[in-house]
Amino acid sequence: MKTLLAFSTLFLFSVMIVPAQSLYAIPVKDIDGKAATLAPYQGRVMLIVNVASECGYTPQYEGLQAAYKKYQAKGLTVLGFPCNQFGGQEPGTNSEIKLFCTSKYSVTFPLFDKIDVNGDKRHPLYVALAGKDSPFPGDIGWNFTKFLIGRDGKILQRFDSKVTPESPEITKAIEAALAAK
Repeated sequence: MKTLLAFSTLFLFSVMIVPAQSLYAIPVKDIDGKAATLAPYQGRVMLIVNVASECGYTPQYEGLQAAYKKYQAKGLTVLGFPCNQFGGQEPGTNSEIKLFCTSKYSVTFPLFDKIDVNGDKRHPLYVALAGKDSPFPGDIGWNFTKFLIGRDGKILQRFDSKVTPESPEITKAIEAALAAK
């Protein structure tokens, strides 16, 4: 009995000291299909967006690129995660998506592999961003939902699709996150 109690106590203690997986450790793939994580962006402010090429919000690529260009040197990285779950508005392959984004919108911010952001196949990144343990839980409503992540990896804000990257709401939030050390 003492052995079982000691083992149980040790097990519970070990579970309690293991930190929850951070956003930086979640496996992702870049747009070229290479295994990656968000670790290279640790210490930076991130704006994570589920994107699509054939959506009414697709012109937001322009605003996302402008924000990236304006604030990149100050510590902002925009990260695009293509998703085809909303009206089939991202039907292309990763290479087609990359070509579209770079040729039509001159996108230079990092793009990643097409993923699911809702449902049974929800990518672990979106489980962290919008799952039950997130400060902003709930299914993603549509393409171009944005999550602002602080330099410490904490989720600061969630913006619906209709909130454009150049809106005062997002601009103020980005600037406040960049000012926080």
